[in-house]
Amino acid sequence: MNNRLFDARPHAERRGAGWCGAVVVGIATATIVMLAGCSGKANNDVQPTATSSGNLALTADQRKSIHVYTVAQAQFRKTVDATGAVDFDNDRATSVLAPFSGPVTRLLVSVGQRVNKGEPLAEVESPDFAAAVGAYVKAIASAKNLRRLAEADKDLAQHEGVSSREQEQAQTDAANADADSEAAKRALVSLDADPQLVKDIEAGRTSSHARAVIRAPISGTVAEKLVTPGQLLQAGTTPCFTVADLSRVWVMAQISASDLASVRVGDTAQVETGVAATPLGGTVANISALVDPDTRAVIARVDVDNPQQLLKKQMYVHVRIQSRQPSSGLLVPVSAILRDDENLPFVYFVQGDDSFARRRVTLGPRTGDQVVIPSGLASGDRIVDDGALFLQFRQIQ
Repeated sequence: MNNRLFDARPHAERRGAGWCGAVVVGIATATIVMLAGCSGKANNDVQPTATSSGNLALTADQRKSIHVYTVAQAQFRKTVDATGAVDFDNDRATSVLAPFSGPVTRLLVSVGQRVNKGEPLAEVESPDFAAAVGAYVKAIASAKNLRRLAEADKDLAQHEGVSSREQEQAQTDAANADADSEAAKRALVSLDADPQLVKDIEAGRTSSHARAVIRAPISGTVAEKLVTPGQLLQAGTTPCFTVADLSRVWVMAQISASDLASVRVGDTAQVETGVAATPLGGTVANISALVDPDTRAVIARVDVDNPQQLLKKQMYVHVRIQSRQPSSGLLVPVSAILRDDENLPFVYFVQGDDSFARRRVTLGPRTGDQVVIPSGLASGDRIVDDGALFLQFRQIQ
């Protein structure tokens, strides 16, 4: 049956449809001819293209801009990164408490000043100190008098001038007076009395050193000044100064539970301050037996030499601990690791046809400029090291 008998469209509409079909056929033919002409040209400068499997292919010239790294099993020592805070070396720092009560009359040092052991820090108008001086003066005088009487009774006893009982009592009284004198001396010395004052009292001289002075218990730097002139001090309770030897400090590093097994006492550490040109070296000296209830981390104490005093108390630092325990795993350069739109790590893997494909990996600990890959790669795999960013840039264009 003739189909034209059932075509109810007007003649003009049928002509238009035929003309459009001819135009489409002509355009398709021209496109095929142009593609065929381009495919016949050899050009090394063409842009990278995606292969049939969706991988990225590079030209010979573009391959010169990348470096391929062969993954292999390797021995390494794990590096643990942590944050830390600087603290005084508590074995070389002390809080200076007021040894006596009374108001502060004068401060003699400033914060940051270097002091030696026994050097004056502040003067105090102290009744306690005055009482201790008076007690020692009386004890010295009493001991001298009773000792003189005991010696006199000893001579009289030899000539039967006194009874032996009286002589013995005189000796006992002299011994007790000597003991009281020694106790008064120790009480005065415990109040940081000037040694010259003690000598003057023993010699019976009036001393110009009879002042209540708070002194440095150790040599170091005045790290804190906690009192002001006129402030009333309470003996044994009021903190006045903090003196610390800042040539060595403690860095309290917070170690996560996942890294705790890799940290041992004696491991070396590098402390990055942001103010020093090079990291400062230290050693892990102690690992806490408790977990911080706020951070759920364990504190590892790192002893750090601080000769230039760049590290200050409560300064935040970055700590990199080098484990002494050997480990093994697949190591790849850090520069090979990229992140996708979901912030997941991946590398560019070299396929059998020399094209490049993304492959997601999991990241383990970092050691130097390399990172451990627990899964995603196998020994012998080839990945892009230098130039991985170039591949990512070409792929997203």
